[in-house]
Amino acid sequence: MKNHRFLSVALLAAAVLAGCSTLPANDSLLAQARNDYSNAQANPQVTSLAAGELKQASDSLDKANNASSKGERSALVDHLAYVAKQQVAIAQETARQKAAELAVASASAERDRVRLDARTREAESAQRSAEAAQRSAEAAQRQSEVSQRSAEAAQRQAAAERQAANEAELIAQAARQQAQDAESRSRQLEAQLKDMEAKKTDRGMVITLGDVLFDTNQAQLKSGAMRNLQKLADFFKQYPQRKVMIEGFTDSTGSSSRNQELSDKRAYSVRTALLDMGIGADRITSRGYGESYPVAGNDTAAGRQLNRRVEIIISDDSGNIATR
Repeated sequence: MKNHRFLSVALLAAAVLAGCSTLPANDSLLAQARNDYSNAQANPQVTSLAAGELKQASDSLDKANNASSKGERSALVDHLAYVAKQQVAIAQETARQKAAELAVASASAERDRVRLDARTREAESAQRSAEAAQRSAEAAQRQSEVSQRSAEAAQRQAAAERQAANEAELIAQAARQQAQDAESRSRQLEAQLKDMEAKKTDRGMVITLGDVLFDTNQAQLKSGAMRNLQKLADFFKQYPQRKVMIEGFTDSTGSSSRNQELSDKRAYSVRTALLDMGIGADRITSRGYGESYPVAGNDTAAGRQLNRRVEIIISDDSGNIATR
């Protein structure tokens, strides 16, 4: 479990470092960081189990607040706020993992304590029986009766102790199973995203659909595109807490207004397809950016083809998606 916790925290830390170089502009990012930190600070589990990580987040948030109050460039303020926001997420993840470890450790300790108490009570009971036998040596019949009653009491006590030990073991097993289930869900999610060729970015997991899914200068999806979108719809049905942002892009060929319109329509076509497949409208947002944000040069046919795309950004478990 410790290895899994370290891996989870390391992945979050890597996301912080990645964000340092390509932080998206977001006027409300500092407010989000403040809110995230306030929520984490109000959580006793985070303050007690991830105090060091929360202190780092506090220091980063102070830097962002100072930069904002001094009127520093918005890009710098956003960068510092983004770092603070990710460090809050690290603190929360650290606290969750440590809480799971403590639950398992507590259950094991309780089981050991029950066993020790049982042995202590058995030893004490044996000594009391010996003392009673010595005092009752002259009354053999009474001793026999006392011994019989003591034996029956010892049986009941042993049965009660066995039951308590079994209950403690069940608690430990349940805690271990919860940890295993969480790890299994994490592996399953990674496998599904890999199957859909999702890539990790500073905004989250992104799936890129090329323009081969559309006819030239058209926004209507081809029939072959539906197979890929059905995989995506099945994924969102399995993870109802996640949301999706659909963004359309074109190359620089043609007028800016025509490119903006085409990118809007293509993103909306993907949104409509997911709605038809049973995904709720409140979970899907779409927007076109025209020829903005190219991923390759527009001076070659290959570059223009890469720029003609639809990107699908998958939210985190809380439904959050970083804006551009």
